[in-house]
Amino acid sequence: MITDLRLQNFRSYTDEQFEFEPRVNIIVGPNASGKTNLLESLLVLARGSSYRVKDAELIAFSEPWARLDAHLQNGSERTLKLTFEPSPSKAYEIDGKTYKRLTLAHSLPAVLFEPNHLLLLSGSPDGRRAYLDDLLEQTVAGYGTLRRQYRRTLAQRNALLKHGSPNHTKLFPWNVRLSQLAGQIVRYRHQLADQMDNKIGSLYESLSHTKTKTGLLYDARWPVEAYETSLLKKLEANVAVDAERGFTSYGPHREDLLVLFDDHPAQETASRGEARTLVLGLKVLELEIIKEARGTTPLLLLDDVFSELDGARRRALTNYLRDYQTFITTTDADVVIQNFTETTHIIPLGG
Repeated sequence: MITDLRLQNFRSYTDEQFEFEPRVNIIVGPNASGKTNLLESLLVLARGSSYRVKDAELIAFSEPWARLDAHLQNGSERTLKLTFEPSPSKAYEIDGKTYKRLTLAHSLPAVLFEPNHLLLLSGSPDGRRAYLDDLLEQTVAGYGTLRRQYRRTLAQRNALLKHGSPNHTKLFPWNVRLSQLAGQIVRYRHQLADQMDNKIGSLYESLSHTKTKTGLLYDARWPVEAYETSLLKKLEANVAVDAERGFTSYGPHREDLLVLFDDHPAQETASRGEARTLVLGLKVLELEIIKEARGTTPLLLLDDVFSELDGARRRALTNYLRDYQTFITTTDADVVIQNFTETTHIIPLGG
């Protein structure tokens, strides 16, 4: 749990300090008062990057550096230093030791829930792939590196494809490497989807008060045990088509997570209310999976989602917040407070 935070030259903040309580912290203020920037700073401190912008944009306009300092309830101290001049750089100090990148062991587990996540079902497959990959980065050591390696290899193959008819000798090593990395990614995604599938049915039933049969399925192009070999054959056979298109047509970057309602794709059949209840369930699962994998309780960051949920879903969400240090942004604190029986900590911003 984070007990206090100081922001210097971070986004809209020049030099501000905040104190937090172990349970529910409500960040309230009008639009453009810095609510989301404060929430974003907590995520950057925990995970090492923003969900909104690149590192350079985290530094206040025309300033050469930014700094975040926090204390944790267990006595740990964390500092993040961002510099823009003379060259962009990022460094973490954790209990006196400096790191250039946050590994899983040095990150703080955190779950973000923001309005765009409510479009998880109706949005593109890219959002659902990112959902799985982001969760895997927080629970599997080395997955972040694996994800970056796959992206770089895919970019190299695509660059060769865009140069017209690629030389097979040059392309083959990239096909092999891409297939090897893809097989690892698909197995991790498949395992995670299976884990979530085992829990989502009963969770959705308790949230929706319906008997709808709910399931999750990772929609891989080939069986996971033969994925590398199958993808390599397809990449080799599909070179002409890929070269004409200028991109790689097959691999985990083209697959999807399917949500099933009564054995039918929820992406096609779910109502707006059903979709929101399902996403709420996925966020609760995310909390539970991270807590189980990391052996510690994640932070929960809610960016203006209370205004997007109706009364029943607000109450359902608050039932799962009791064990987590929670940060909620809102323009109307009353909307949030009425859903809690325990004391909440109000952090007012702006006029």
